Amino acid sequence: MSRILITGKTGQVGYELERSLQGLGEIVAVDRSQMDLSNLQQVREVIRSVKPTLIVNPAAYTAVDQAEREPELAQRINGEAPGVMAEEAKKLGATLIHYSTDYVFDGTKDGAYLETDPTCPINVYGSSKLAGEQAILASGVKHLILRTSWVYSTHGKNFLLTMRRLAQERDALNIVSDQFGAPTWSRTIADTTAHIIAQSLAAADQQAWWDQHSGLYHLTAQGKTTWFGFAEAIMAHASVAKKPKLTPIPASAYPVPAQRPANSALSSQKLIDTFCGLPNWRDALLLCQD
Repeated sequence: MSRILITGKTGQVGYELERSLQGLGEIVAVDRSQMDLSNLQQVREVIRSVKPTLIVNPAAYTAVDQAEREPELAQRINGEAPGVMAEEAKKLGATLIHYSTDYVFDGTKDGAYLETDPTCPINVYGSSKLAGEQAILASGVKHLILRTSWVYSTHGKNFLLTMRRLAQERDALNIVSDQFGAPTWSRTIADTTAHIIAQSLAAADQQAWWDQHSGLYHLTAQGKTTWFGFAEAIMAHASVAKKPKLTPIPASAYPVPAQRPANSALSSQKLIDTFCGLPNWRDALLLCQD
């Protein structure tokens, strides 16, 4: 029976993974108190103790603006720790599934980004996540790197919950309308991951399956919108009792420490063609809010 180590179990994606991956193996889910990614020796020790056949790593330093003030910490958690996981997984003959971000791109492309497009992060968070991708690739471990974008859920810190809270507190909100991307529900990410793992377990030769399918894939909801469009969709739902007036503004009118890419749209066609379909972002949002 496979043994699956899930990191960051209290995070948006980790929480959903612990649910979605049930039945696919023995689940060992840890939080930061048990496996702190800033403590690389502890990361090694936990993996050596658990001896997983699969490591699923959604844990990350995700405070994009704070990362500008803590670049070393962001680099250790997002850049170095995934490399350590990859090294330890390879020693065990295990596989690694790791999540990355749209922020590895600079956002200047007109269309949706492909996995083959050159990376060029414009903030510390994006640079640290790219370093993690590169460390995994350099290790030679069997892996999936799944880039996603604009993750939200019904717990933790995210745009959906911020909008719900602000709707109760304010009569009017200014929302950025010139940054484009695909809001992606954490459960979509977890369920898609479970579907991929199930396919690997069903293969007659699992090693050959991973040899064939290892690589980089984009995993986002289908379609795209702006933060303003996302906010409109959230407010349109009946569960939001009080609906403030929304005003679109340019990103330049809302200065933040970390620059964001203007275009975060990722093409998930490679993943769809290889593994399974993905929902439209509006459909997923309705399911999440029901």
